[in-house]
Amino acid sequence: MGRSFSNVAGFDDGPFERATRGDVLLVGAVCARTRLDGVVTGRVRKDGANATARIAALVRGSRFDGHVQAVLLNGIAVGGFNVVDIAALAEQLRRPVLVVARRPPRMQLIHDALKALPGGARKWSLIERAGPMEPLDGVHVQRAGLTREEAHALLAATTLHGNLPEPLRLAHLIAGGLVTGTSHGRA
Repeated sequence: MGRSFSNVAGFDDGPFERATRGDVLLVGAVCARTRLDGVVTGRVRKDGANATARIAALVRGSRFDGHVQAVLLNGIAVGGFNVVDIAALAEQLRRPVLVVARRPPRMQLIHDALKALPGGARKWSLIERAGPMEPLDGVHVQRAGLTREEAHALLAATTLHGNLPEPLRLAHLIAGGLVTGTSHGRA
């Protein structure tokens, strides 16, 4: 059996209007397995290119840096199409990164949308470099710095109800509550 990861940070962005310009809220829920231990917040540029650096800075600059053993992402992009370079993030933090999605992404739609954005080709290459999403434990994942077996153990250790890891569910709820005044919806 591979490493186990009991302390993780799960990141999700806050809700925003499509017409929004500028920055979008990013929330990290830091958990010991399924227990919330803390929250980190920052902002990322909508459809920008700073998500990898911002997530790394939020983990590194927090009091939880020494405890976080892995990073979970609710999808490979935040703030619209601000795509995370998961290999670079894992390397910068020297910790594994696991992207989790409820459903497999519709790659052709993503590719078509990126064609219209500045830097879209680079963002598409980051998505391709992360590899195809693979089904695992009722969700779809992309991995950087951990094996499929370790990803399974990470999901099992951090999932309380349903299929979504608790750090991602909590980050989603907190981000929604901060932006709209109340939390709702599924992560």
